[in-house]
Amino acid sequence: MSATGSGDTAGPGGLTHLNAAGEARMVDVSAKEVTIRTATAAGRVRLSAACVAALRSGDVPKGDALAVARIAGIMAAKKTPELVPLCHPLMISGVDVTAEVTDDGVELRATVKTNERTGVEMEALTAVGVAGLAVVDMVKALDRDAVITDVRVIAKSGGRSGDYRRAGK
Repeated sequence: MSATGSGDTAGPGGLTHLNAAGEARMVDVSAKEVTIRTATAAGRVRLSAACVAALRSGDVPKGDALAVARIAGIMAAKKTPELVPLCHPLMISGVDVTAEVTDDGVELRATVKTNERTGVEMEALTAVGVAGLAVVDMVKALDRDAVITDVRVIAKSGGRSGDYRRAGK
């Protein structure tokens, strides 16, 4: 059995998403154990002081940017395998997306949970990325210089590789 947890063989350099000929493929996870898996990702949208003030006062012309970002993030987590070619379609048990206004923008966080054979890190990252895009879309009339930054996995649990916590988050 290979490092993928199935009878598949890894490609050049032991990369599991490449076959022996070096071609991209979806890893066979059928032999992996079903476990509860969670992943949390975070990111931020840097915004001008005027835009932050508009978010805090509820004066964003397009409406509630934070509510739209939360819903966009949830929808994105569910659509991840349609957007990221080698991701497995998973039954997601739960998605929690938060969007908090800070002095320099909006802090985003997404936690995704499943009971599956593979993890949900990509779903959490996709949720944060699309939530950030939704914020930018909602405030672009107020701040053309908005920047989505620091999208990263900050924690994961479950599966053979165990728990992970990013140092310094």
